[in-house]
Amino acid sequence: MPDEERYEVFAIRYGRRDTRKSEVYLNYGLYSEPDTPVAMDYYFWVARGADRVVLFDCGFARDAGLRRGRTLLIDPLDALALVGVAPTEISHVLVSHAHYDHIGNLSRFPDAGVVMSAREFDFWTGPMAGRAQFATYAEPAELEYLRRLDAGGGISFVSGCTDVLPGIRLIEVGGHTPGQLIGLVQTASGQAVLACDALHYYEELERDRPFAIISDLRAMYEGFDTLAGLAADPGRVLVAGHDPDVMTRFPGVGAAEGVAVRIG
Repeated sequence: MPDEERYEVFAIRYGRRDTRKSEVYLNYGLYSEPDTPVAMDYYFWVARGADRVVLFDCGFARDAGLRRGRTLLIDPLDALALVGVAPTEISHVLVSHAHYDHIGNLSRFPDAGVVMSAREFDFWTGPMAGRAQFATYAEPAELEYLRRLDAGGGISFVSGCTDVLPGIRLIEVGGHTPGQLIGLVQTASGQAVLACDALHYYEELERDRPFAIISDLRAMYEGFDTLAGLAADPGRVLVAGHDPDVMTRFPGVGAAEGVAVRIG
């Protein structure tokens, strides 16, 4: 990976929901364990370098979150301000996948370049995205915004493993969605592995338990293997996409205590 640039990386918690293990793990009854409550936190991620500030995803829109019973803890733009970032500073938004809780604020960064998987874009702008089991996790207006961005040349597409910016690599793993991406970001202390929704909870990897929302089970398992291989390197730190434990594994950030943690 090109390593000319190092980044400060922050996980920003902006939302939350209370759910149960039977709702977040695929075929949970297979494990013969009691169904217990579990919290789900909603994050996006910021990589701030000397020459650019990059977002990984941008959270759900207020109306979409409320309609789905999610709690908005803080407006994502207000959360950015707490770590000293203005929306106009964002040079790129790297889209891990097109679910409502990852692209809901994309239109609030009109000057940022958008990067996503070609497979992901093709799926969510194609006919299969309208089928109920897929459509429930997306917002039609947000998908239409992706189409308009593409028509105006505002999206750069990747596939496989791509060095998209100095010190930032994207790896396409699929599974949760057809073109799910994970991110590797160079930091002063090593490399942050931003699993995004390839790993909602650390327990998925630790106990080999797929998440309930899935497009390809084999690809999800293979994504676990990819993440396990990356995390085996002592110079890397793994960041799950929705696990409340992220807020305790990493140090808080001054005025953003309870909202942001520093990954590297």
